Amino acid sequence: MPPTPSLPESFQRAALEAIGFAGWETWGQLRADDLARVPRGPAVYVVYRADRGEPEFLTTNPGGRFKEQDPTVAVDVLREKWVPGAEVVYIGKADDGRRRLRQFARFGVGEPVGHWGGRFIWQLADSGELLVGGHAISWEEMARDYEKRLLAYFSQLHRGARPFANLTG
Repeated sequence: MPPTPSLPESFQRAALEAIGFAGWETWGQLRADDLARVPRGPAVYVVYRADRGEPEFLTTNPGGRFKEQDPTVAVDVLREKWVPGAEVVYIGKADDGRRRLRQFARFGVGEPVGHWGGRFIWQLADSGELLVGGHAISWEEMARDYEKRLLAYFSQLHRGARPFANLTG
């Protein structure tokens, strides 16, 4: 088994790539090829926004209405949750990388899929430009444990804040 990867020196794309994150496709690209280039098996992924400026928020979330719940959040809540200067806006785990990301992508285009976590992503006016990068788990660690390590480190670097769309840690 390969050794457990170290944490990135930052959450900028180059630092994430240096420890093994790859892919970097938009949600549209992922949907277009049905996630063909996403590795199967356990993985951790990040949703990355290259524009470090203030975002524009949609007043209505286009995400799916799972169990008839509206995923829309007030713009004031989104502004409060925003992490200035952060490029990673979500960190997630998947025990089966394709299945979980497929749910996330389908939710974003309005399908009633049970992927409530990360729903803030879809109220970003530039959500179509966000990139998804993943790191397949090939060492002795559960995807959830790696996700927790990354979330804790992000929080350490950003004064206790989680990534924008991570509602829990």
